[in-house]
Amino acid sequence: MSQALTPAQLSQPPLGRVLTQLAPQANPGVLTLAARAINCADPGARRLAVIDYSLPSTQPRMWVFDLQQQRLLFRELVSHGAGSGDEVATSFSNIPESHQSSIGLFRTLNSYDGSNGYSLRLKGLEPGINDNAFNRAIVIHGADYVSEAFIEQTGRIGRSHGCPAVRSEVAIPLINSIKDEQYLFTYYPDQDWLRTSAFLRCPTSAHQLAMKN
Repeated sequence: MSQALTPAQLSQPPLGRVLTQLAPQANPGVLTLAARAINCADPGARRLAVIDYSLPSTQPRMWVFDLQQQRLLFRELVSHGAGSGDEVATSFSNIPESHQSSIGLFRTLNSYDGSNGYSLRLKGLEPGINDNAFNRAIVIHGADYVSEAFIEQTGRIGRSHGCPAVRSEVAIPLINSIKDEQYLFTYYPDQDWLRTSAFLRCPTSAHQLAMKN
């Protein structure tokens, strides 16, 4: 189960309340943090994807929101890296070849056709936490191992080399909904990150850093 957050983390900004209403199955504390991060990085953002890596891979743990229209576009299964854990992810990294997922705030870049089919490049915005994502080729893509059938066979969905892979049949519309300068927020209750992330504390430098990257 998703771990409890502190009362301070659960104090919701208006956007956090909207996200909670749109995705009542999600942990409201996680959505609150996502709202804080996006309000800090880009208050005018149109789309936001949120992944709660504290949930097991057998549960839908990715939500995609249209912030302007206040709509939930997708609620989906999503993979974590083979180095991060089995059914439940417990380890995260910014290190190349670790095959681990990364947490924090990302900006989405362009889509392309690659070895994993239609994919979406990501730019990590948090130094030391996820800013190697582009060089690590951490991208959103579709994968056959992300499916209910795979869960029935193995007790979990398959794992990637660190990429947040989604169901093949939803990859194209999901990627198209958040490509080109939108945002992805990935959560895990890592206390060092929660304590130090500039986007969760939102000094002016965090917004300036996001705009530069």
